[in-house]
Amino acid sequence: MAMTLAEKILAAKAGKECVIPGEIVMVPVDCAMMTDILGPRIFAEQIEKLGKPIKNPAGAVVIADHYTPAATEHQSEIVKFSREWCLKHGVSFIELEGPCHQLLAEKGYSYPGSILVGTDSHSCTAGAFGCFATGIGSTEMLGVLVNGEIWFKVPESIRIEWKGSLAKGVYAKDIILQTIGEIGHAGATYCSMEFFGDTIESLSMDERMCIANMAVEAGAKVGLIAADQKTVDYLKYHDISQAENAPLYCADPDACYARRLVFDASDLVPVAACPHEVDNVKPVQDIAGLKVDQVYIGSCTGGRLNDLRIAAKMLQGKQVSKKIRLLVSPSSQRVWREALEEGLLKALSDAGSVVLAPTCGACLGLHSGTIGKGEVCVSTTNRNFIGRMGSKHGDVYLVSAATAAATALEGCITDPRAFL
Repeated sequence: MAMTLAEKILAAKAGKECVIPGEIVMVPVDCAMMTDILGPRIFAEQIEKLGKPIKNPAGAVVIADHYTPAATEHQSEIVKFSREWCLKHGVSFIELEGPCHQLLAEKGYSYPGSILVGTDSHSCTAGAFGCFATGIGSTEMLGVLVNGEIWFKVPESIRIEWKGSLAKGVYAKDIILQTIGEIGHAGATYCSMEFFGDTIESLSMDERMCIANMAVEAGAKVGLIAADQKTVDYLKYHDISQAENAPLYCADPDACYARRLVFDASDLVPVAACPHEVDNVKPVQDIAGLKVDQVYIGSCTGGRLNDLRIAAKMLQGKQVSKKIRLLVSPSSQRVWREALEEGLLKALSDAGSVVLAPTCGACLGLHSGTIGKGEVCVSTTNRNFIGRMGSKHGDVYLVSAATAAATALEGCITDPRAFL
């Protein structure tokens, strides 16, 4: 029986020859990831009451990224509690290294054919590696920790094909925003968004991760891209042993999809998700000139090395507008170091940006770049809901790193093609 990519992964992990949409399957969990904000502090007491050990501590990890560097005593206490809980239960604990989804990729938790669940909705980022990865609640995570497995309803799949070459100034962020604009913020609810086409195949892993990361913004359960040689090369570059024997599943050509979408990449222009919905997508040229107070380049969506290279190239030898502040937060300590070695951080700093620690703080409106009442922020992050980056009376526009850099130079929303 022909199967989609999501169906193939679930069938293999459930030990079945095939599965169909709507079927309930029980699968072992390879990685159980928890953040500081929705981690041990939520369920620690319940685990103690159950009196059961963590089933697979080697596959569990807590990443402190939302509350680091801690901005308040309360945040610091939560991180401290998480650290001590991990030590007690033999669970890996990572802090001050960056957003969890980037670290899961760099440290070998995201790999082809595996099952990854996390207490963060953007855990679907790992789908860029052909990994069935999704966000779950803290109560579900409690069950995963003590049982080592989870049940899923096999999702229906949406086939999304991008064909052709992207024009200059157009990037992966534009691809996913345009896709969500077409599908709608709830148009893929509990579906597997599966990305195909020579456009997707040509993208780097950094760019693929950007696309998979935002599948949840259309309501999807997972966002999947078939693993290929680029995937294997990325894993080997990061010294990840799973690169050797990971199954590289592909959807069958005659698999059944609930919906099929085809896009011509050559028609795509730089776009922005306008307040206050991710599917409120418009060409940047249509909103150009809008006054901006802050530009933010960072997060698990737009702070990878590829993003920093794009921004640094555009800002090299120029100066950020005096009308705005430009904040840059690399997506991990490793990315920070690599950007330093390449001279990217110097180029960004010389242009007038402020380079921050790798953190989720600004994206979630917790610290390190929150916006005030009436302020407008142009950001490479993944959400622009009311109050997402600070004030409930502020506006957030989601864009690519190129559009963000061009906007920083002009002090207003600017089409990046003007600088190419």
